[in-house]
Amino acid sequence: MGNKETRIAISSKSGCGNTTVSRLAAEKLGIKFVNFTFRSLAQEKGLDLRTVLELAEKDDSWDREIDRRQIALALEESCVLGSRLAIWMLPQADLKVYLTATPKIRAERIVQREGGSLEEVARFTAERDSRDHERYLRLYGIDNDTFGFADLIIDTNELSPEDIVEMITSRI
Repeated sequence: MGNKETRIAISSKSGCGNTTVSRLAAEKLGIKFVNFTFRSLAQEKGLDLRTVLELAEKDDSWDREIDRRQIALALEESCVLGSRLAIWMLPQADLKVYLTATPKIRAERIVQREGGSLEEVARFTAERDSRDHERYLRLYGIDNDTFGFADLIIDTNELSPEDIVEMITSRI
């Protein structure tokens, strides 16, 4: 990568491996990992994720704070920015990557990570996807189901995080 600053934006819906892949790619490339999310803000404020998501539905300042902070961090230096809207919010990224997975695989991964019943997690994830989609359209005019402009779209269903990172780092 030399002396040129490099920014990689990685987006996906929950359970596609965004955080893991973004962190591993940043480590492999020796650059900063940026992943400031609702989960991060919830921890910072001492609230649970569901509470923050409910608050964000009623108050746009939660989304705008997340987005403002993650973009500011991403612009500081070379990095991998992993977030739901990274490929839309960081247009100057050198590589835009979108990760996909089936709803079933996504729910299974979330259960492995956070626990709970598969049915409950699948329902909550589908509801969250719908709410997020509506909010992104309202706030930014972004349809997060339209990601064909990404430089690299990776179906993560049957790939390991390491395989995905290899695809990304070989492309950059």
